[in-house]
Amino acid sequence: MRHLPNIICLIRIALIWPIAAALNRGDMPAALALFVAAGVSDALDGYLAKRFRWTSELGKVLDPLADKLLLVTVFVEAAWLGLIPWWLTAAVVARDVMIGLGALVYRVWFGPLRGRPRVLSKINTALQLGYVALIVLHAAAGVPPQEMLDAAAVLTFATTVASGLDYVATFTRRVWTPARLA
Repeated sequence: MRHLPNIICLIRIALIWPIAAALNRGDMPAALALFVAAGVSDALDGYLAKRFRWTSELGKVLDPLADKLLLVTVFVEAAWLGLIPWWLTAAVVARDVMIGLGALVYRVWFGPLRGRPRVLSKINTALQLGYVALIVLHAAAGVPPQEMLDAAAVLTFATTVASGLDYVATFTRRVWTPARLA
């Protein structure tokens, strides 16, 4: 049972292609259902890992990787279809690329990454998931109104930028602070 969170992450990764395919063919109800299932799986695997201490080194890599692959894929596909503005998609992709490259550089030059995901990052991921769900719901059912989507886009953009800057500051602080003080 201790591998259940990792299995759920793998299922989330496996859902990426069907979500993108449903979006591409314009089957918004299916895309929404699959995306919501992926979002619920994210919450479920995190809950199980924490509640039962079923964490693993694989899970520490797999969970954020699954989130980033899902969100980047859906943001790019939805932007391609004209559902999400490109400026927001560019910010989301740039943030994830920056975090990934920063983590890689840190790992190679300075050693293993230690620490937990930042609170602002968790808020940002939740807002990104919520924003995509709202966009697909709007495409499927015409709700919520466009003004709400516009406000959600601005809020998502703000947390994306703030979270990216928070990671830059965190990595920089870790590099310049001696290990005994970190």
